[in-house]
Amino acid sequence: MLKMMTFFQGLPGQQPPPGALDFPGSPQKLLSSSEAESEASMSETSSEDLVPALEAEAGPERDEEDAAKKKKKTKGLANMFSIFTKGRKKKGQPSSTAPEGKPESGPGPGSPMPTVEELKADLERGRLEAAGPLLRLERELQVAAAGGESEEELVRRQSKVEALYALLRDQVLGPLRRPLEAAPERLRQALAVLAEQEREDRRAVAAGPGPSALAATRPRGWLQLWRRGVAQEAEERLGRPPAAGAEGRSDAERIFLHMGRTMKEDLEAVVERLKPLFPAEFGVVAAYARSYHEHFAAQLTAMAQFELCERDTYMLLVWVLNLYPNDIINSPKLAGELQGIELGSLLSPKQIRLLEVTFLSNELASVKELMTRALEVESQRWAQDGAPQRLDGHCHSELAIDIIQILSQGLAKAESITLDLGRQIKHMLLVELAAFLRSYQRAFDEFLERCKQLRNYRANIMANINNCLSFRTSMEQKWQTSLDLLGPLSELRSHGFDILLQNLFGDLKPLFKRFTQTRWAASAQTLEEIISAVGRSLPEFSGLHDCFREELMELVHLHLVKEYIVRLSKRRLVLKTVEQQQQLAERVLDNADRIQRFCTENGSPATWLRQALPTLAEIIRLQDPSAIKIEVATYATWYPDFSKGHLSTILAIKGNLSNSEVKSIRGILDVNMGTREPFKSLFSLIKVG
Repeated sequence: MLKMMTFFQGLPGQQPPPGALDFPGSPQKLLSSSEAESEASMSETSSEDLVPALEAEAGPERDEEDAAKKKKKTKGLANMFSIFTKGRKKKGQPSSTAPEGKPESGPGPGSPMPTVEELKADLERGRLEAAGPLLRLERELQVAAAGGESEEELVRRQSKVEALYALLRDQVLGPLRRPLEAAPERLRQALAVLAEQEREDRRAVAAGPGPSALAATRPRGWLQLWRRGVAQEAEERLGRPPAAGAEGRSDAERIFLHMGRTMKEDLEAVVERLKPLFPAEFGVVAAYARSYHEHFAAQLTAMAQFELCERDTYMLLVWVLNLYPNDIINSPKLAGELQGIELGSLLSPKQIRLLEVTFLSNELASVKELMTRALEVESQRWAQDGAPQRLDGHCHSELAIDIIQILSQGLAKAESITLDLGRQIKHMLLVELAAFLRSYQRAFDEFLERCKQLRNYRANIMANINNCLSFRTSMEQKWQTSLDLLGPLSELRSHGFDILLQNLFGDLKPLFKRFTQTRWAASAQTLEEIISAVGRSLPEFSGLHDCFREELMELVHLHLVKEYIVRLSKRRLVLKTVEQQQQLAERVLDNADRIQRFCTENGSPATWLRQALPTLAEIIRLQDPSAIKIEVATYATWYPDFSKGHLSTILAIKGNLSNSEVKSIRGILDVNMGTREPFKSLFSLIKVG
């Protein structure tokens, strides 16, 4: 089982990292191979195997000539070998290498044909000009076979030709195995011979079978031998052990990084340096690209057969779907060259889908585990009365930041493979977030219930309320999802505010009870005491972010208005004279203005409460039932939860209204006046008898 680790840690985004294959270091020399490379794969018969036969056949032709000139006694076997030693350079002479100038032209049609031994000597010196005369020699052999020459003589002559072709093949394919190590002129000569042999192969195939007396030697398939050599070289190059890699990368990661870098650099060298030299019909770029691609694909396919860990799965997908197609195949220097070759994917669609499913499952499990662990650590800190951090004067918790980072890293990993995979995992991550937020709310409620006596209890409540801002901002800006997902946070925030305001509202309760039938005349003094009590408590809430201080102040504003209406609605207050009703209306207006100014100055955004008390004061002041109906109808559009029961408690203050008038005014609420949606609750918080 392969065990490897992913080398991309916590990637952001959007697209893979730029320059992922912009590897450091100078490019390695392209297509270098060991000197001991086997020749067996290039041909069934080596030139060394055929040369003795060539020498044995050529010897008798020169034997008589040597005996006549030198008048020496000779033995047949020695003379046969002496033929090919004649004309060779003696020890100490310069070694025979291929000329770097223009190739010498072969003999013209009227020129004398070189002898077999001369062609052999030329080929041993690397003179590729011998290819032309050798081809003529091959064709003459075919003519001789058609002319009825003896089978024994044909076999003898064909053995010479094949021995020479073995030498020529090695001289041609040798430079092509290491093309960038060969001199450009030498490479051009070899390519010219290879092209000529390929044309001769096609001609022979088109002509059909040759004379039966000759062994079939065409097509020779040297172009295929060259391509086979390219495939072997690709395997050798990609299969080399990678250099010692950077810390933190597994062996498999270093291997694939080495293969990707080698393939990219080698193909760029082929495009820049070999393509201009090779005939277009050879498809040199395609030959190298296919060979490298096939070996790369074989390595990944073999790895995909194993049961992979999370890091291995991610690495394979990154290479198959991102790095390989984008940073190699579509890199600036290769995109135009490889566009029409259709290399395909490194893995089959079925294998890719299986890896994607495994990746999604692994990533979601990892995200869930990390979020659960983060909540456990935070909950333990609350229970141990750990004080929250202070950031810009606000109570701060790292929990929201940790959770958002965990989710963002999961999304970034998927997007670093493909954007489509990122879209798939995004929905799944939001489902996991919703489950986490429910767990978070339960843990917070448990803390509220069990840890009331802790010294940092209220500070930790404010820190958790502040967490809601980070979640909300991230969901709106980066995740662009509906805030309905954050429902558990609304509950968390509401429960937190309830605890924070519990003591204050308890202190205000006896003050509001002073608003009685006998004390409405002193209501201004009572209200000032209430406002002073609220003002003294507000500095404690400075640990909240501004937006949550405003939200809390809106709750205070709502409480003041609600409790005022509750005291006003008590049936003990009945005013029968117009003057009394107008005096009360003026006091209510003054108190409403004082409450509104105080709450607004301290950050309450509750403009919707502005008309709650003034309109009730107007209903108390008015004497005309029709005018009262208009006010009631308007009031009901602003506060849709204003019911007949609530209206009855206000009308009860007006002791001079008849029952029929009260009934008529109440009836206006039966008419649908339309409501402002959405609306916030006010009168639904006030119980009526």
